[in-house]
Amino acid sequence: LDVSVPIEQLRVGDLIRVHPGERIAADGQVTEGSSEIDESLITGEAMPVQRGIGDRVVAGSVNGNGLLTVRVTVLGAETMLSRIVRLVESAQAAKPPIQRSVDRVSAVFVPLVLVLAVLTGLGWAWAAVGWERALINAVSVLVIACPCALGLATPTAIMVGTGVAARHGILIKDALALEVARRVDTVVFDKTGTLTVGHPALHRIQPAANSTPHDLLQLAAALQQSSDHPLARAVLDAAHAKGLPTPQAEAVQALPGRGVAGLVNGRKLWLGNDRLLHDLSATPMALAEQADTEQALGRTVSWLIERRADGASVLGLLSFGDPIKPQAAAALANLRASGLRIVMLTGDNLGSATSVARALGITEFTAGALPEDKARCVEALRQGGSVVAMVGDGINDAPVLAAADVGIAMATGSDVAMETAGITLMRGDLSLVADALDIARHTTKTLRQGLFWAFAYNLVGLPLAAMGLLNPMVAGAAMAFSSVSVVANALLLRRWRPQQRSGA
Repeated sequence: LDVSVPIEQLRVGDLIRVHPGERIAADGQVTEGSSEIDESLITGEAMPVQRGIGDRVVAGSVNGNGLLTVRVTVLGAETMLSRIVRLVESAQAAKPPIQRSVDRVSAVFVPLVLVLAVLTGLGWAWAAVGWERALINAVSVLVIACPCALGLATPTAIMVGTGVAARHGILIKDALALEVARRVDTVVFDKTGTLTVGHPALHRIQPAANSTPHDLLQLAAALQQSSDHPLARAVLDAAHAKGLPTPQAEAVQALPGRGVAGLVNGRKLWLGNDRLLHDLSATPMALAEQADTEQALGRTVSWLIERRADGASVLGLLSFGDPIKPQAAAALANLRASGLRIVMLTGDNLGSATSVARALGITEFTAGALPEDKARCVEALRQGGSVVAMVGDGINDAPVLAAADVGIAMATGSDVAMETAGITLMRGDLSLVADALDIARHTTKTLRQGLFWAFAYNLVGLPLAAMGLLNPMVAGAAMAFSSVSVVANALLLRRWRPQQRSGA
């Protein structure tokens, strides 16, 4: 008898039943059943992974179409998901605040001006010009040195820079991200959902000699039309895109861990994986080599099989992969042209990672990386002297986003990633990564220009005021002009536009 209990009452060693579509409550080991598990929450892997007796499963992942019995091995703070949370908190706490140059200088500048004003007053009084003239000259020193421009330079540039960035789809959380982003020399990308679209799509239809691609797709769509499995949606999307009518399937039966079976136009059909192919004793013959090639590239292969009087016959294969985003190659080319180093970290298998890296020209990548592995890789890059920007979108990317010098999250991903990152791209367009770094450089450059002019006015004006060559009225006008010039310079940032894309 199954009993529902609060998760707080679970203990290590308990057996929990996980029904199709349910989220697994605790880390554990499968003792009964077989199913495909969506572990994208933890690993970022777009494709569901097969789990059976003896395999480990993690809390937060979603069960597919099979019934599982899981023995609890880890609870509470020690689950994979809880460790991810701790990694985020640790990385955020370890990141030191950036001390702004203007704060350091102001701490010295203001006392020096006060001392100079006192000395000016005493000096002119000692020169026997009268206390009235001495006081006017001292006030002139204070007025000309009034740090309005100094105080306006930083907030005005940041306000204008973040505002113009937001209009172009780049949300910058704070000034710290701006200051660090301008120095970035290495950009690390997650794969699934960042460089790729994040969900499987039908990549290839390879019929046997007695079939056609359209027939193969129609029959597969008929079997999958009542399923919400990611691969089923990919088949139906492909059939819809080609405008193919979908026949009605009868007696459709899900085969956990294998695929699906049903009757289509009186034909007994199966659609599923290699295990189903083996169970039906079907021979792929000439398609075997094509299947090996597809699987070596990290793609998932499904077989369409028909049961006839003379046995099971393979009608063809369908391969599925997580397609690369259309703009990814151009976006990475622009980053390389800017002199940036590109690295990819992914929890996906080596074949899938290699395929994407080769297509995008990425020479440095790590496959099969868990969240803590990604954080260690980024920390190693930072220890090597690199200033690292991490681009990701999932909950599993949150620790590495926090560990990087600046995290860049895709708004198409999880809320946790966006909360952790210093910069959020409001569209899934990877070209915004280069734009985010560019607006950070322009904003910081404008900020430094403002500070330069603020100090330049003081370096010129203070000696003149101390020598009695400026009265308070002229000093006030000069101070006001310095503030206006700093604000006007910051407003020039509004003319910033995203970079022109090569090949656009």
